[in-house]
Amino acid sequence: MNLLIVHQNFPGQYKHLAEWLAASGAHRIVALSQRELPPIPGIAHIRYAPHKGPPKDPYPLSAYWEECAGNGFGVVLACQKLESEGFRPDLILGHVGWGELTFLKQLWPDVPILGFFEYFYLAKGGSVGFDPEFPASEHAPYVMHARNAVNFANIQTVDLGQSPTFWQRDTFPASFHDKIYVCHDGIRTDRLRPNRDVSLTLGRLDAPLTRADEVFTFMARNLEPTRGFHRFMRALPAILDARPNARAIVIGGNEVSYGRQSGTEGGYRAEMEREVGDRVDWNRVHFVGRVPYEDFCRIIQLSRCHIYLTVPFVLSWSLLEAMAMEATIVASDVPPVREAIEDEKTGFLVDFFDSDALSERVIQILQNPADFAHIGPAARASVVERYDFRTACLPEHVRRMNSLLPQRLRIPVPDGGA
Repeated sequence: MNLLIVHQNFPGQYKHLAEWLAASGAHRIVALSQRELPPIPGIAHIRYAPHKGPPKDPYPLSAYWEECAGNGFGVVLACQKLESEGFRPDLILGHVGWGELTFLKQLWPDVPILGFFEYFYLAKGGSVGFDPEFPASEHAPYVMHARNAVNFANIQTVDLGQSPTFWQRDTFPASFHDKIYVCHDGIRTDRLRPNRDVSLTLGRLDAPLTRADEVFTFMARNLEPTRGFHRFMRALPAILDARPNARAIVIGGNEVSYGRQSGTEGGYRAEMEREVGDRVDWNRVHFVGRVPYEDFCRIIQLSRCHIYLTVPFVLSWSLLEAMAMEATIVASDVPPVREAIEDEKTGFLVDFFDSDALSERVIQILQNPADFAHIGPAARASVVERYDFRTACLPEHVRRMNSLLPQRLRIPVPDGGA
């Protein structure tokens, strides 16, 4: 099979699937993205450029569409070059969110497309306006609806859609649902396990940290309100006061992935450091920034309690990865998280806005870890059953891909042991 994968940040959600397909040696795979990548065995990577972007002073209601249209036509130009060089796909996979798939049916009307539908922009019920501390603009309903022009165009472009969780699928209009199947991209639980012998060296400390130390953790790609960083920071003084030997390790950058930018130099981290001030023993708080994936795993394996906070928004891979490593997790009680965590069985849910409840639960876990020792294994068992790439997700994705392919090109459905 000739397979084209289109994702501006490839591999993105296709990391494990692309790796598995390439390892089979049975397919010619081309990936289009906007970034440079090191060589990937079995995958020809091509960097494409957007054809054009919005003007310097764009009209806000059309700016996103102009950006996405430029992406989409840039992909078309790259695909025309591919075809001139002898590559024509039998199947296209891609993320619809940046407009990259939008015009591919005009180029290849008969080539099936399976699109990743991550999120429908909501003026109510999602991230926008959820936290009254960050009220939505009066223009938010119009801006969100305008951004969804890309989703509306692409539900017609694709032959089939995929969403990773039911909550994310259900953000889309009901008219979309019959065309979108729900299956997570998948977590490599075979590679993500607890490690009782883990240790971590931090430059500020004389000796490595081990699981005997009282460590709790917080992680987000960027330390921002959408991922509850401000709520974590407000719980920090009480946790550290109650547990004088505890240390917090905080993973994440100082930029903003989602939502409005901070108006403070140093971002939301600087804002919150100023707010909590001298109520925190900063010698016991370790901001490690963005870390290599291996270090993220070591930190989670070390953690006695991992905190995951988010407004209603796309579910982070890091939550499921932490569950696979048997972390005892305290998370915000919002719909996408409730889909992954069963309260008091595979983790603990607290009101996003209740920093006192958050700190109280974390303190309990730090103080009496033996009382909560069953939570991590139950979390892992749940993730293995529902989100494991090889046994739960891969077979479903292959079946769905096969539904778009002629018999001669269909991929053998793995039995879960692949």
